[in-house]
Amino acid sequence: MKQNTIKKPASVAGIGLHTGEMVNMTILPADPGHGIRFRRTDLKCDNVEIMADVSKVCSTTRGTSLRSGEAFVHTVEHVLAALYAMGIDNAIIELDGPEIPILDGSAAPFVKIIEESGVVQQDADREVFKITEPITYRDEATGTEILALPNDHFEVTVLIDFNSKILGQQYASLYDLDDFPDAIAPCRTFVFLHELEALLDQDLIKGGDLENAIVIADIVLSDDKLKELARRLGKESVTVEKEGILNTVKLHYSNEPARHKLLDIIGDISLLGKHVQGKIVAKKPGHTANISFTKILKRKYREFQKLRAIPHYDPNKKPVYDNVQINELLPHRYPFLLIDKVIEITDRTVVAIKNVTINEAYFQGHFPGNPVMPGVLQIEAMAQTGGILVLSNVDNPQEWDTYFLKIDNAKFKYKVVPGDTLILKLELLSPIRRGICHMFGSAYVGDRLVSEGELTAQIIKRNKND
Repeated sequence: MKQNTIKKPASVAGIGLHTGEMVNMTILPADPGHGIRFRRTDLKCDNVEIMADVSKVCSTTRGTSLRSGEAFVHTVEHVLAALYAMGIDNAIIELDGPEIPILDGSAAPFVKIIEESGVVQQDADREVFKITEPITYRDEATGTEILALPNDHFEVTVLIDFNSKILGQQYASLYDLDDFPDAIAPCRTFVFLHELEALLDQDLIKGGDLENAIVIADIVLSDDKLKELARRLGKESVTVEKEGILNTVKLHYSNEPARHKLLDIIGDISLLGKHVQGKIVAKKPGHTANISFTKILKRKYREFQKLRAIPHYDPNKKPVYDNVQINELLPHRYPFLLIDKVIEITDRTVVAIKNVTINEAYFQGHFPGNPVMPGVLQIEAMAQTGGILVLSNVDNPQEWDTYFLKIDNAKFKYKVVPGDTLILKLELLSPIRRGICHMFGSAYVGDRLVSEGELTAQIIKRNKND
């Protein structure tokens, strides 16, 4: 599946829910691999862009807020849910204030301007996190549970339960993102009447209005209290209808609150920065739990990336270079030739195999009774593997030698012992210039990363007079 961006700029303006400030917002096209970024056009500081990434979350109080340096943006979940559901991978969201406009309290206005702009497919492939095993989050204090399960597509099911006679248990499900514009996007944010005064006292919901939120009347207020609430909300009057909804707001769906919680979880999970292939099941979700779960997903995705990066070794497959051919490329000989065959080579990567046996000379002293392959020799094996990539592209490779210039960020994670098959993968970090190559090396035993590091080396032609 390919990445997408929008066809042309899409703009909207409105009040921020919590700040009460008027904000102009424009969604702009972006290049492949750019991701979703917010850009504060009203700031004069150096860093005015914020990546839509879970690592940038600075608050989950009544919404999700992001921050990078001095730049921050509040209430990002609705526009992010719209972008995710509409398949937009790359976009710049410019705004001249600190908060995304609340508009009618749903994602429908954002879906509308995206549809009007149009979606453009790009050349780059989309990165997808395929859920292959259950991933769970639980908060014992709140009873919140969120679960990701393997599935052949993305879908979400949400259960909410506020232990209220007005708003008790509700379910909502989205089985296909194509249904998002009609079934989920129009569902508005909601708040309980008993929460309003506290939120106003916290200097929040300055832009709150009975037109952009469903207010659920779960308590009985006196006429004086209703008049005071109307004054603080800037309304002539506030009444409570028998169904428990203020000012006779008509629900789009009987389970609109549950559907809005589903909308929120899509927006928050989009901060993973990758599309998810899996089923999300959430009980009593909220922004804090959603973000905690998304951080777990990000850790799991990094593990997934590492596993995906492990080269596949088929011992039955004919190697690119066997040990005889390696001897023609490298000057190393026993006991210092530390690769047995090369199984893969491209313009930028090379993969080699080292079969570690008890007959290695270094096991005599490292260590008697506890044989362990020295980490420095693992690095040397990586260097020899990288040397194959460089020397395979020069004439008369036997006339060249490879010398280390620098080793950075070397890490040794697990022991390598006799009987292990070491899989060595080297990737160019920059083009080879003047014989200098900068590579990242990884060594695996099975699916376990045992060592890694950045290697810089130079190939130099031998002086025939030496």
